[in-house]
Amino acid sequence: AGERIVIYGDYDVDGVTATAILFHMCKAIAPACDLLTYVPHRLEEGYGLNSEAIRELAASGARLIVSVDCGVTAVEPARVAHETGVDLIITDHHTPPDREDLLPSAHAVVHPRRPGQTPYPFGDVCGAGVAYKLAWRLATLSSGGAKARQDLRELLVELLAFAALGTIADVVPLQGENRVLARFGLVRIRHSPLPGLKSLVAASGLDGDKIDEMDVGFGLAPRLNAAGRMGHAKDAVELFTTASGDRADEIARLLSRQNEARREVERKIFETACAMAEASGMTAPDRRAIVLAHEDWHPGVVGIACSRLVERYHRPVILMQARDGLCHGSGRSIEGFNLHAGLLHCAEHLDRFGGHTMAAGLHLTAAKLPAFVEAFTAFANAAIDESLLRSCVNIDCEAMPEELVPSAVWEIDRLGPFGAGNPAPQLLIRNLRLTDRGTMGANAKHLGMRLRSPRSSGAPEREFRCVAWNWGEHAPRLPIGATVDAVVRARVSTFSGTARVEPEIVDIALQGAPGAPIVVDQPAATAIPT
Repeated sequence: AGERIVIYGDYDVDGVTATAILFHMCKAIAPACDLLTYVPHRLEEGYGLNSEAIRELAASGARLIVSVDCGVTAVEPARVAHETGVDLIITDHHTPPDREDLLPSAHAVVHPRRPGQTPYPFGDVCGAGVAYKLAWRLATLSSGGAKARQDLRELLVELLAFAALGTIADVVPLQGENRVLARFGLVRIRHSPLPGLKSLVAASGLDGDKIDEMDVGFGLAPRLNAAGRMGHAKDAVELFTTASGDRADEIARLLSRQNEARREVERKIFETACAMAEASGMTAPDRRAIVLAHEDWHPGVVGIACSRLVERYHRPVILMQARDGLCHGSGRSIEGFNLHAGLLHCAEHLDRFGGHTMAAGLHLTAAKLPAFVEAFTAFANAAIDESLLRSCVNIDCEAMPEELVPSAVWEIDRLGPFGAGNPAPQLLIRNLRLTDRGTMGANAKHLGMRLRSPRSSGAPEREFRCVAWNWGEHAPRLPIGATVDAVVRARVSTFSGTARVEPEIVDIALQGAPGAPIVVDQPAATAIPT
């Protein structure tokens, strides 16, 4: 009808890609439509729909706001939308209220686990997945039948690239529909005609034949997230919606620079938080959660630092910036502990919070911080069994060195894409001799090593070049000549033009060490740093 429509997204990869999906579909259906996008500033506005933004959008002429990746608990913003004459459609995947009457009053609330209705068969789709479903339905409705017209079908195939980015970056289980979206979307990223995505791939230095989940997790997603963390996510939205040519290249380079700055800020937060946690006793067995605040911490980066502390101490972590009497930040959890439930239990101490089982954001006054720390820690102590405080290396099967050939690894790769809910198979190889090792990367952060198999009957001796991410500090504990058992993920390298297996080290135990074997217990390298 020519009314102004605003797609209101979130500032992370899931929200940015969900916004882009809906934008491109609307423009394909009605190229002249009055369509705008809006994403809140992470530090100035915070997560999700906010009442002031809705008032401003209404004053600027918006008559329909469609949220993506946010809004399922936004009761007050929904009331403001109604008050200002704006229709509101909410699409989200975050934890909804447990009763239908507690949902925001909106024209429609689209959610795979909406209370009061028959649950959608697969409830773990991310925000981009929900937006993709809405785009698909728009395509069929506008085509007047059960199937979308040809041009919209082709667009839906290309938009799978955005759905895959959001799915992998949001660390939802790569099972069911999510695995399908990720598997086929990854194929489209490499060959996408969408100019912003092409520029981002080029700026990330990804020049191989294909892009996999590791490239998304360590190359594309951190750059997109850096926009919201270090600047404004509207740059990432522009990159994926309207930017092309030189402008797309300019934004992609900006995101790369912001990502480098984010890494340095994250390193400083991590080091300070580790020292504070240990000094305060939060890493002891009787305190099964880490909750810290510091005035110098960047609230847009604390979430990533949380993930690193979870990996090191294996307990839920909440880190916040404390400034001007307020604390706001993020939390990350461990398997077996529902972070959202923990915050809900402590809601009396919080101004607001939101999220899901494994990740959340929160705001509270600094005066309530001590009480919140004690309440949350007490909840964690009661809910977390001591066994959950130790990280566990899952071994899928034992393998012989001669079995690790490219063809076998490629067969394993068909089980991918790997990630949350579908981890890469981990193989135990025994009796390998460490023939060489050396640090690599910036600040000697990573460790490269060579492991040689013993000569056995009927099997030739084999040597593997291996990489252990973030193991540089453990080099002195791994003497050359030692015999080790190694847990690895099998990878194939074609760097020199020849396919060869170069395993990725997950864990190592030294044989013959006094007492119990020395175990280098490191987190999985597939933990996505977004």
